Amino acid sequence: MAGETANNNEIVIPSLTRVWLAQVGTSAPADATSAMPAGWHAVGLTTEDSLKFNQEPNFEQVRSAQSSYPTRTFQTQDAATIEVDLQQWSGPNFVAVYGGGEITEVTAQDAKTHYRFTPPRIGSRTEIAACIEVIDGGKAYRFMVPRSMQMEGVNTELAKTKEAVLPLRLAVQGGDDTDAWYVITNDPSFAPIAGPPPAKG
Repeated sequence: MAGETANNNEIVIPSLTRVWLAQVGTSAPADATSAMPAGWHAVGLTTEDSLKFNQEPNFEQVRSAQSSYPTRTFQTQDAATIEVDLQQWSGPNFVAVYGGGEITEVTAQDAKTHYRFTPPRIGSRTEIAACIEVIDGGKAYRFMVPRSMQMEGVNTELAKTKEAVLPLRLAVQGGDDTDAWYVITNDPSFAPIAGPPPAKG
């Protein structure tokens, strides 16, 4: 067909994914493939099919007596979320999943160092920066989220028959001073398409 744009190279199969977290304000990577800057840490192993980035704008529709269809649609708010189940239990992962908290050392009776995690109290939850890294062959994508925050409760199933995962659920936070989220990639299909030259006056 004329104008056919089918290209199987533009199908993305996430053969490898990683989730990185950092304190808000940590320098973001400048591109899609360089090493993550200091201050970012990977959450480690995650379950195969749990990683999701959801973008959920809300809209309102104007109805008019002269049309069976909406005569105008306008956006009222924006929202985006990150969901992933973490397989590795660690202090930083607990802090991320529970929206903050404190880890302290405890000297136990066996003379070994133990650790105590205390979840955050109401009003003391903290924001966190996030990066979702997706790799498909030579193509790399990084979903960058400068600010996010715990968005729901934590339900950890402690069953004998499978690993216990930590459900990381983050809501993207916005502001006037920065983009709420963006994608950086080396995928050549993202190159801007040159439009027609401007009309001469």
